[in-house]
Amino acid sequence: MSGIRRVAGAILAVADQDRMLDFFGRLGFETVTDAEMWPGARWVEVRPPGAETSVVLSAAKDFGRDPDQGYPMTFATDDVAAFAAEARAAGVEVSEPTTEGWGTFVNVTDPEGRQLLVAERT
Repeated sequence: MSGIRRVAGAILAVADQDRMLDFFGRLGFETVTDAEMWPGARWVEVRPPGAETSVVLSAAKDFGRDPDQGYPMTFATDDVAAFAAEARAAGVEVSEPTTEGWGTFVNVTDPEGRQLLVAERT
C-alpha cells in the first residue's frame, strides 16, 4: 500500500507566532518553514533537530478561533534532568522531574501559559 507513512506535523493554535517561535528556539527546535500563506498570515513550522514530525505554530486569529488551551502532543527526551537544566538555563519555566511507573517527566510552561510534557520513558 502506498498510504500514509508518517505523521508530518501537529498543529498548535497560538496567539503570537513570533513569541512561540522564540520559545521553541530556546528549546533547541529548528525552524522548518516560516512563509506567507496569504497576505498577513504565516505558516510557521518547527521541529527538534533530526526529527521528521514538526509542530505547526498556527495563528489562531487567522482561522477565526481561540488559541489552544493545551498541547495535542508530548515530547520525548533521553535525559529529562539534563533537558530540564538546559531549558532553565535558556530562561524556560520547567517543573521539577516527576517519576511514574512509565517514566520521568517535567512540565514546561510556554509563554502563553500552556503546559508541555517532556518525558524520558523507562
